[in-house]
Amino acid sequence: MSKTNLTRRGVLKTGAVAGAGLALPTYLSAGSHTGFTNAPGDSSVTLGFNVPQTGPYADEGADELRAYELAVEHLNGGGDGGMLSTFSSKALDGTGILGRKVEYVTGDTQTKSDAARASAKSMIEKDGAIMITGGSSSGVAVAVQALCQEAGVIFMAGLTHSNDTTGKDKKANGFRHFFNSYMSGAALAPILAKNYGTDRKAYHLTADYNWGYTTEEAVRSSTEAMGWETVGQVLTPLTQTDFSSYITPVLQSDADVLVLNHYGGNMVNSLTNAVQFGLRDRQVNGKNFEIVVPLYSRLMAKGAGANVKGIFGSTNWHWSLQDEGSKAFVKSFGTKYGFPPSQAAHTCYVQALLYADAVQRAGSFAPCAVVEALEGFEFDGMGNGPTLYRAEDHQCFKDVLVVKGKENPTSEFDLLEIVEVTPVDQVTYAPDHPQFAGGALGTCNNGA
Repeated sequence: MSKTNLTRRGVLKTGAVAGAGLALPTYLSAGSHTGFTNAPGDSSVTLGFNVPQTGPYADEGADELRAYELAVEHLNGGGDGGMLSTFSSKALDGTGILGRKVEYVTGDTQTKSDAARASAKSMIEKDGAIMITGGSSSGVAVAVQALCQEAGVIFMAGLTHSNDTTGKDKKANGFRHFFNSYMSGAALAPILAKNYGTDRKAYHLTADYNWGYTTEEAVRSSTEAMGWETVGQVLTPLTQTDFSSYITPVLQSDADVLVLNHYGGNMVNSLTNAVQFGLRDRQVNGKNFEIVVPLYSRLMAKGAGANVKGIFGSTNWHWSLQDEGSKAFVKSFGTKYGFPPSQAAHTCYVQALLYADAVQRAGSFAPCAVVEALEGFEFDGMGNGPTLYRAEDHQCFKDVLVVKGKENPTSEFDLLEIVEVTPVDQVTYAPDHPQFAGGALGTCNNGA
């Protein structure tokens, strides 16, 4: 981060007195709590948690909601405070946000873009939500982010992995903490080369929506660059539950690797079908047949059971990390719910705290004030090590985990092991990288 930006952020944080002829930023003026969508009163502020409570990603949605409720508890001074004590920014003190008690409303995205937009719109227009967050689908994230841009509220994306969210569909009012498809490909390729070699033939089964497209593109690009050949690629409906008909053509090809660009229940079902068809027991081209799952989660591993053993993938965060922030979050979540949090829970909890912290540092709930406080913001103590919210695209840059299914798990939660913590430099790309081409961030919208 440049010295100039650090200095600018320091001025905004401390609210330094303007010199002669220099006006204070609008959001530091006395009237800064009016003139924008859903400006809160003096006693409380409402956040909107929009998660998949039904549909193929409902397991993630349930864990996201648990995390949001825990974040609200901590913001309001309840529990043990969780990551408030490890977060490098010390603006939050358990007294809500700018002295206002945090309240929330919820919506069900149904893992459908139209339903997600409708529930977000209702929370904004009927419930007065000043910020919308959540989701476990990139199709949903892109749709809701666009709505929030139009409405003049901040969107803190939940679990969304498609390059598009901070690529061609990025918006000034939207921010993503979760990693993306490009990062998965960049982190996985060296591990796949080391374990499976560079002479491989890959067949891709890909979820038929924007996350699937960009994940396939990222993994294909990174594996073909190291020598792999792509011999097949087939799109599968998000509503598909039985993938048997998609596995048969794989058997009939000369592929020796199957890449499942599936998530949630889709991945559980497709991996189960692949194992049932004997793919993991096959030898093709003189090599053991292998399966790769680019985006993993503990909840998916639990659903797929023993089928995940030895299978490589990437993940945003894992509860076994031993940094102080991760340990604090796992302790808080485990105490409240009786089991460790998923990566979906982690990213949503962090997003809620990052939003609250940005408001606190800016001294205003006005969206443009929040945008300025988050752009170029560097922080630590939230898991994943030092992290940057890049100003150019509102994407977080941090270390990425490569994991594989454990051969001998000790419990129903101990299903994945960390193979490598890929350093942030290896997964960083230029804002104008071809996989993120098109679209413009635009300008922030304060709304009404």
